[in-house]
Amino acid sequence: MLTLIKNANVYAPESLGKKDILIAGEKIVAIEDEIENHSAISKTWNAEGKTLTAGFIDQHVHIIGAGGKHGYASMTPEIMMGEFIRCGTTTVVGLLGTDGTARSVKTLYAKTKALTNEGISAYMFTSYFSIDPVTITSSIQDDMVFIDKVIGCKVAISDERSSYPTATELLRHLREVRVGGQISGKKGILHIHLGKMSSQIDILLEIVQKYEYPIENISPTHVGRTKSLFEQSLKFAELGGMIDITTGGTKYTDPYKSVLYALEKGISIDQLTFSSDGNAGLGKTDEHGNLIGFTKAPIHLNFEQTRALIKEGGLPISEAIKLVTVNPAKNLALKEKGSVKVGFDADLCCFDEDFKLTDVFARGTQMMENTHVLKKGNFEN
Repeated sequence: MLTLIKNANVYAPESLGKKDILIAGEKIVAIEDEIENHSAISKTWNAEGKTLTAGFIDQHVHIIGAGGKHGYASMTPEIMMGEFIRCGTTTVVGLLGTDGTARSVKTLYAKTKALTNEGISAYMFTSYFSIDPVTITSSIQDDMVFIDKVIGCKVAISDERSSYPTATELLRHLREVRVGGQISGKKGILHIHLGKMSSQIDILLEIVQKYEYPIENISPTHVGRTKSLFEQSLKFAELGGMIDITTGGTKYTDPYKSVLYALEKGISIDQLTFSSDGNAGLGKTDEHGNLIGFTKAPIHLNFEQTRALIKEGGLPISEAIKLVTVNPAKNLALKEKGSVKVGFDADLCCFDEDFKLTDVFARGTQMMENTHVLKKGNFEN
């Protein structure tokens, strides 16, 4: 099927000006000043007056739910595909949280395949908080090599729910994801949950500086949980690492403000990403700190914080969108994602003049038009 998008103001992420884009199947096959309509083109869509970017990538989402820190009834539900479409997310990476018992990596894999079958792109990290891995096959390395959707492994540090891993134990995990990635043609990253304990990221700095491990395979997340943690995470970025700022979970300030602060400190925007922590379990408390209920981390705040970078922070569109497009694509080594280029996947978002999301394409199919979701998951109303 051929689809022609006309007159879009394209950010690839760099500004390309007004362009026409031709999509064949799931791929972008041409970007020109003008592409003539033809009888072979099945659909022509006019994007006059709209800004077009690559679809958003969310590299930390609890797609089968999470939570459970306050008993069975505090477990959060899974996420439906239409929820991602409504916030412009066309690529997701699913993962487990604290719970690797009631939640299964096999169920996570099945949900990853389901989202892919429904129309977006989905991947996963194997294992969970513990240093003792929970995998689909016999090891992290085997998951990397033989499970198509597995692109890395999750573990936790500096959290009372973690296994308090040593540098040597983390290095063994890193060896498995890196070698598994080399064999399977993936990058292989260790995605590391950061808690709020005073040890912060000391162990990651030790691994990079003392053991000289390649920093590109280490992916710390929740770096904006506390101010002191964020300050130390900037040291990791200064060494060349990428750091992931959570928009939907616990944070010490608005995530867009953390980005602006990092830029003031001389960190390149190319080393920063947003992720939602979507559907993580969160407790509600009263003014005395007493637990009074439960909620879940929202998945739409990647878009809202990107918009805030533009509207409140004054960043150009071409820079702000990097945190949810080209930067996570680079971090995950998704080679045909994150940019509007010929040969890349046709994952696209369109925005009105106020940078409000209006239209979404995922893998070449229009999923939302003028804010109306055209395609939902199989069990959505």
